[in-house]
Amino acid sequence: MSSMTRVGSSLALLLVLSLAPQQSFADVDLPRPSPFAKVSQDVGLTQISVDYSSPGVKGRKIWGALVPFDKMWRTGANQATKITFSKDVTFVDKAVPAGTYSLFTIPAKSGEWTVILNKNPDQAGTGRDYKPELDLVRVKVHAKPAPHRERLAYMFSDFTDDKASLDIEWEKLRVSIPIKVNTGDQAIANINNALDNTWRTYANAARYMQETKKDYDSAMKYIEQSLALKEDWFNLWIKASVLAAKNNFKEAHAQAQRAYDLGQKAGPGFFLEAEVKKALGEWSKKS
Repeated sequence: MSSMTRVGSSLALLLVLSLAPQQSFADVDLPRPSPFAKVSQDVGLTQISVDYSSPGVKGRKIWGALVPFDKMWRTGANQATKITFSKDVTFVDKAVPAGTYSLFTIPAKSGEWTVILNKNPDQAGTGRDYKPELDLVRVKVHAKPAPHRERLAYMFSDFTDDKASLDIEWEKLRVSIPIKVNTGDQAIANINNALDNTWRTYANAARYMQETKKDYDSAMKYIEQSLALKEDWFNLWIKASVLAAKNNFKEAHAQAQRAYDLGQKAGPGFFLEAEVKKALGEWSKKS
């Protein structure tokens, strides 16, 4: 083929390529070198989740090389790893409020790693975004040998209603971080709140039946159920009002007096004080 022929062929090829649909390489959908991952676990009433990117070993030396010893590591790839607690927890031995934090580690050749929670959850890593004054906790944990794992992984193990272990595994190491939650206290608080709302629900039902439907027997049934759960000036006053509506002024006066005495202890919460005091004067005459 002559040189002129080759030049002509090249120009023709360039013309064809210039007329073909163009697609940027940026639009090509290819696997990420360190894909995004997320792991989440409910521990009792607390949800714990970790967002991270998962690099691979790919035949490289990891510890002391790709990940240097005694230097802070984002414990993943790309953006800093995030950890979120839906409720307050104890992280190793440090109290940590509910929220989202960046998680960093400082690997050590001795096997004693430092784990750091930083208050800025949206940062690129250990560069200029990182501010040590925002560290919430720094705790020590120990790395242990583990079966080979090609990609960095976070997982939860040994979890109960009260605690969990957050494990970080990569290459042939595992770091386990103990996390305790306050399930017992939270459950009791939820029970108390439910009961508190229930006694109020019965009290409001009794008041409705008394004032609107004039069904005093149903009102009495509901108010007794309310008082069985909790005795408060409010439901005692409703019971007094129901008794007065049934013309039992002697017992109504006694219940109103109990309501007044409890209301005095409630301070500003005793919003019907004037009404109760007026009824006491009227019912004392009728009884």
